[in-house]
Amino acid sequence: MIPSDPPPTLTPPTSAPPTPHHTNRFSFRRAPFFRNAGECGPKRHPISGQTSVCDPSLVHVAITLDVEYLRGSIAAVHSILQHSLCPENIFFHFLVSETNLETLVRSTFPQLKFKVYFFDPEIVRNLISSSVRQALEQPLNYARNYLADLLEPCVRRVIYLDSDLVVVDDISKLWNTSLGSRTIGAPEYCHANFTKYFTAGFWSDNRFSGTFDGRKPCYFNTGVMVIDLVQWRRAGYTKRIERWMEVQKSDRIYELGSLPPFLLVFGGHVAPIEHRWNQHGLGGDNVRGSCRDLHPGPVSLLHWSGSGKPWIRLDSKRACPLDSLWAPYDLYYHHSH
Repeated sequence: MIPSDPPPTLTPPTSAPPTPHHTNRFSFRRAPFFRNAGECGPKRHPISGQTSVCDPSLVHVAITLDVEYLRGSIAAVHSILQHSLCPENIFFHFLVSETNLETLVRSTFPQLKFKVYFFDPEIVRNLISSSVRQALEQPLNYARNYLADLLEPCVRRVIYLDSDLVVVDDISKLWNTSLGSRTIGAPEYCHANFTKYFTAGFWSDNRFSGTFDGRKPCYFNTGVMVIDLVQWRRAGYTKRIERWMEVQKSDRIYELGSLPPFLLVFGGHVAPIEHRWNQHGLGGDNVRGSCRDLHPGPVSLLHWSGSGKPWIRLDSKRACPLDSLWAPYDLYYHHSH
């Protein structure tokens, strides 16, 4: 699928050729071809053009793909390639619960190294409890719990990213973050009120709240995580998360969706990553019509967590100011243009 004579220079995202690629109600422009810089080193497979998922030089990124957030996922991938010094060294692991999206990804990113993994919703359907927002109950939100099982055993580390974000820095910097002895790394927010993520019943019952004894848990957003899959597999963290989801079914210990089990298992045991890697809450934190400013400090990743998504607000002509920072990575093909 790689053209014999790809364009020699990077094309800005806004000027990608308007060749539409259709899947159901979606069509996307083909992304420009992003080449490795000279300092990325020689290609390991110059003859076959194929790269094994086990190649130790790769940066592994996992993102979910579904119809509801597809436009966001495509923009996220585009942003990562745009800002990477070695874009050809990135391998994407796409988690799906529907089977017709691989062709769309290939036509939008012809040179992309990726694999699609089917996540069976039935695995978690009986574990999911009702949440404050229906979007938080979607089974694919829980696919991140199963990365250690879904991905090849040779994949030792992965960056997990939500679909409602763009990366504006070289993702290899995030990839190379030291986790020390920890299994996951994420930006932590220790000034947030941690108690609000669990019910009064949770805190009043030492069978549950006692899990935090001897720990200093802080809130972290699970939309941006670096995960040591070797340690995850060794410690069996998927089963630990599932056990808390089973407790939730019987005792209602939290109101949110897939976040609290991560806080229960990893809170106080997270390798802290610079806040620049998750400028979150740009979706308005579930308050309709609210627009957010950036947190103080440098920015490497913009995250529209919350109910407001930039593509919906832009299409409805009710965009927030920061939505203009997402727009250049949007490859959605508007038929009226």
